[in-house]
Amino acid sequence: MNFLEQVKVLVIKDIMLECRSKAAINSILLYVVSTVFVCYQAFKSVDTLVWNALFWIILLFASITAISRGFTQETQHRYLYYYSLVNPKALVFSKIVYNAILMTIISGTAFVVYGTIFKSPIEDLLLYFTAVMLGAISFSSVFTMVSGISAKTGSNSTIMAILSFPVIIPLLIVLIKLSLHAIQGVERAASTSELFVLIAINVITIAISLLLFPYLWRD
Repeated sequence: MNFLEQVKVLVIKDIMLECRSKAAINSILLYVVSTVFVCYQAFKSVDTLVWNALFWIILLFASITAISRGFTQETQHRYLYYYSLVNPKALVFSKIVYNAILMTIISGTAFVVYGTIFKSPIEDLLLYFTAVMLGAISFSSVFTMVSGISAKTGSNSTIMAILSFPVIIPLLIVLIKLSLHAIQGVERAASTSELFVLIAINVITIAISLLLFPYLWRD
């Protein structure tokens, strides 16, 4: 099989495994809904800055919970089996694609629930939704790369936190700025630079993952 066929098979495999055991995604969705409800009970109403910050905080921790288990749920024997069948680049790219699909579902659910429970102050709904989807893909690419490295250090959560911090902070700053533009109804042309930065972060992170993972795989 070529690279794309290997990625397709691995993504389908992950989706089928998730469908057979729905406990993980259901627990994450429950976390999102319950966290939004608790925030509503605590604050009732908030200004636009707090509204925006709360949403990204909820989404950030949901993504950490969802993606951090991407490599740890596979056994060493299964990785040895993969080693004889697939390209390591196809394996890590399939994880990024699968996590992007998973985060898109979680982010879309969080966006709908959060906007329903809290009164939505968004002026440009399409731009905000674009920011949410780009954020979901960005979280999946960053945390997939970091969890792959962390898995090789005995799934050390401290290592994952240290490695993700330098990337996730500027990413969150850009996402918050872009989503704030959508809330305030700023002209879309003013948000072009933020969109390009998010796309660039995704491209660079995926490229680094494809270059780095084969060396981790050998170990």
